[in-house]
Amino acid sequence: MTRDTFVTVGAGQTAAVAARNLRRLGFDGRIVLVGDEPHPPYQRPPLSKEFLSGADTEDSLWILPPAWVRDNDVEIVTDTTVVRVDSSTRRVEFADGAALQADGVLIATGGSPRRLPVEGPRPDLVHYLRTLDDARRLAPVLSAGRRLAIIGAGFIGLEIAATAASAGVEVTVLEAVPVPLARVVGAQMGEAVCGLHRDHGVDIRAGVALTGIVTTGDDVLIQLAGAPTPLEADAVLIGVGITPNTAVAEASGLTVDDGVVVDAFGRSAVPGVFAAGDVARRYSPRAGRHVRLEHFDNASRQGVAVAHTMLGREAPNDDPMWFWSDQYDRNIQFVGTATGTPVLRGDTGDSTFAAFYLQDGAVCGAFAIDRGEDVTAARELLGRQVPVPALSDEDTDLWDLIYTDDAEVGA
Repeated sequence: MTRDTFVTVGAGQTAAVAARNLRRLGFDGRIVLVGDEPHPPYQRPPLSKEFLSGADTEDSLWILPPAWVRDNDVEIVTDTTVVRVDSSTRRVEFADGAALQADGVLIATGGSPRRLPVEGPRPDLVHYLRTLDDARRLAPVLSAGRRLAIIGAGFIGLEIAATAASAGVEVTVLEAVPVPLARVVGAQMGEAVCGLHRDHGVDIRAGVALTGIVTTGDDVLIQLAGAPTPLEADAVLIGVGITPNTAVAEASGLTVDDGVVVDAFGRSAVPGVFAAGDVARRYSPRAGRHVRLEHFDNASRQGVAVAHTMLGREAPNDDPMWFWSDQYDRNIQFVGTATGTPVLRGDTGDSTFAAFYLQDGAVCGAFAIDRGEDVTAARELLGRQVPVPALSDEDTDLWDLIYTDDAEVGA
């Protein structure tokens, strides 16, 4: 009897989680993970923190231990490029002309860093951080006394800033918007995170426009609009977001719109072909529209959900966005959406605090520094009417609000 074959195009977090859960759910067919990197599946979050700082080794990054791969009969094919999937036969075609017949295909190709034009003779002074090899290239740059310019003050850029500053690097962060992170966590919390970096000596320049990046024989010159002289650095890290890797999906005839368009279960318009993770634009009943999220938690949760779907089960995950970021010795967490002026629990000038966002009187999001338990409680409070004084009163146990009758909570 011929076993079914499931193939993942991409061998990152989503693909690894899907493979692990296919086995947990009892799938005994062939599982093949095909990745274009020379490495087996690995975790990306530590690349900007523990791995980059040297605190962790490569061995700590692997998602699927070799023993598990062997014991669960999972095949991992590295350094191999998929060019398309035949939409009628689900034949996975490789760049070298080989092919693999599949019964189900998961597109989990992730994304690639947005690039900026750079002139000059030293492209090696320009860095991006998306892959393990990127981190290997960047790590030697982070030595005391060197100057690193970071373009983009998103969470990746700021995590690298924290790692670099902790290593004694002179760090300058350049951001186009007036308040970094404001679009995600709101202006007040964005300013709080910037304050954390400035307290550690990082020069954050927000609301600036770049007019050019040029490498010379020894350094990088970054020209800012209105500045009489360029900013000089020994190296530059560009972190201005990613674009979804949709080339395979497009060549395969899938619907693409800033990602592979799929339903709430991860199914594309082509039967037997699925998509999940950073590359997927999934329909979210919670949002009432298709969304594409670029977070580790989403990649893992959608990997679990799509494993169910590939086995003909329906177990979608539409949890609110949640992510964390470790910067210096501080843990930053956020859940939900940032709406309006947050209700503070604690003071942003203190070492720890939390902030809750409300929409029409109901909790819709939360942000915290070193108060992960408050964010955990906030996840349970999302969508519930909660008295503002109770949220701001640190003597109030948030878990008491969760288990209070709805009528009392809304009183």
